[in-house]
Amino acid sequence: MHGRYLSVRQSTIAGNVANANTQGYKARDVAPFAQVLAGTGADMAATAQAHLHAPGLGVPVRPDKSGWDVLETASGVSLEQEMLKASEVSRQHNLDVGVVRSFHRMLMSAVRSGS
Repeated sequence: MHGRYLSVRQSTIAGNVANANTQGYKARDVAPFAQVLAGTGADMAATAQAHLHAPGLGVPVRPDKSGWDVLETASGVSLEQEMLKASEVSRQHNLDVGVVRSFHRMLMSAVRSGS
């Protein structure tokens, strides 16, 4: 699900950059992933007594900074801000790939050792 979200966000950012010189074009962005995930109704649940319950633990969400000291194009698209967003998407994608790669290595290690 996160990979699809990153794909949609990257496409949106690319569209903003492509239309930077288009008069009347307004920059777009997608809702934060936490908001998208909250709307799916997929909640974590303890399905066994051995599952740990840790109330209050969560990831703090930092609000976006609203004061960008960059010049915007005539259409209201900030190329600097769009490049930073694209870099963030790339970093998140690389993290996702790294996690999948680690789990694949662990699985292959378990299969090879016969455990």
